[in-house]
Amino acid sequence: MSLPKEPRQLMINLMYLVLTAMLALNVSSEILHAFKTINQSISSSNVSIQDKNQRIYDGLQKLAEDNVKGEKAKPYYDKAMQAKQASQELVDYLETWKTRIIDATGGYEVVDNGKKEIKGQSDIDASTRLLVDGKGGDTVMQKITDLRNMLLTLVNPNAKEDIAKQMPLSIADVEKNDNNPSGDWKVAYFFNMPTVAVITLMSKFQNDIRNSEAMVVNQLISEAGSEDIKFDEIKAIAVAENNYALAGQTVKANILLAAYNKQANPSVSSSSGRVTKVENGVAYWETVASGVGLQTVKGTVSVNLGGGRTESRPYEFQYMVGSTGASIQLDKMNVFYIGVPNPITVSAAGYSIEDISVSIPGATVTPKDKGHYEVVVSTPGKITASIMAKTPQGSKSVSTMEIRVKQIPDPVARVGGKSGGVMSASMFRAQDGIVAALDQFDFDAKFQVKSYEMSWLPKRGEYQTVGVINSPYFERSGNALIKAYMPNAKIGDKIFIENIKAQGPDGRTRSLSSTIVLTLN
Repeated sequence: MSLPKEPRQLMINLMYLVLTAMLALNVSSEILHAFKTINQSISSSNVSIQDKNQRIYDGLQKLAEDNVKGEKAKPYYDKAMQAKQASQELVDYLETWKTRIIDATGGYEVVDNGKKEIKGQSDIDASTRLLVDGKGGDTVMQKITDLRNMLLTLVNPNAKEDIAKQMPLSIADVEKNDNNPSGDWKVAYFFNMPTVAVITLMSKFQNDIRNSEAMVVNQLISEAGSEDIKFDEIKAIAVAENNYALAGQTVKANILLAAYNKQANPSVSSSSGRVTKVENGVAYWETVASGVGLQTVKGTVSVNLGGGRTESRPYEFQYMVGSTGASIQLDKMNVFYIGVPNPITVSAAGYSIEDISVSIPGATVTPKDKGHYEVVVSTPGKITASIMAKTPQGSKSVSTMEIRVKQIPDPVARVGGKSGGVMSASMFRAQDGIVAALDQFDFDAKFQVKSYEMSWLPKRGEYQTVGVINSPYFERSGNALIKAYMPNAKIGDKIFIENIKAQGPDGRTRSLSSTIVLTLN
């Protein structure tokens, strides 16, 4: 398809393309920003958990080096060091995968505020190539399984089953579907995933490692306590089960002293939420998430050590509350066109794609794949699209968006690729008829010329005209005058084609504003 040569039309077409790209980028950037926010929250939580674990290790080391208590404490300290080393190795391994994927998508770039951003954060090819096609995901899955099994070997066999049920580090079973008929774990987690989503997922795995490490180390402390090891330093620990939650969801955390035993139930105060129960030396806390953003919970843990002596320590932890925002990504532009299937992609933060649907009154919506639909509209104006999500309480609308509905633009009539100007006589004689083409339009929409009027002025001869031709063709139209003239068209002749009418995919016949005037040379 040739570009228009008239400067004004060319500029209009270029501006149209730029606007289309900006609209598409604006919608997708909201989804990418949500992933970045979640990743920042998880990364902050990872650092906090690692710091708390280190303080426990430091306390264990002092006991292991104590002249009196060291003999009993050292075996548990050695096991704790094994847990620390193995956990750190897998955290580092996942970090290298982050670097590899970011490098494969162009590395980083400096944005307007001076911060570094992932250049290819929306790229979906790198994760598929490296982790699915290259089978890197199989290695990640195996290393996660190996670490989980290794950590469980460190605790007392009597506690192993309970620890295994609660340990967040695990490989969940993957359901088979049309996109993943074999139920392959790496396909379910990494196939066609944007770079920023894969980075967030790797951070989530690192978070599971740190929480599992903390669970095992706390169990080792409990076992050490059963051997009558007396710690001379205690520390309050608060571990949230979910560090990111949507408004209305339940947030839970386990709060305990690092040096504790099951016979000493602590007394716990909290700045928000409530302690639901205290048993076996552990206090269980929960709240209903409210207020969007990072939430901080502070309080005090106190334990009666006997003999009228009570020890108290402060604790603090954070969790992120996100909004139940959602978005509709129009795969072409922020408009629906009449007469063609309009593809859209929908998603909603915090909800599984299987639980998401779209409702658009006044339009026909056809599901194509998970999160993907085709929308057919018939009336110009505006319609409202709603994203619906399944919740334990039933289906609810999580976002709405007003979308414009337009007719497909008029096509441009051409003969031999020209809508006017100069054409060689030999080229004109070879033309079969008139074509109606859409310039710079994103859909594969076809127009068919239904009728036209034609006249010509020979260089040496009289002006001739014919009536309405109900066909897009010249000679094949069956008109005797056109059939006689076409083989004899000569240099210097002028041809006039006007009152052109064409029918689009919506079935409507339009009168095109363009008139074709050709001068033969």
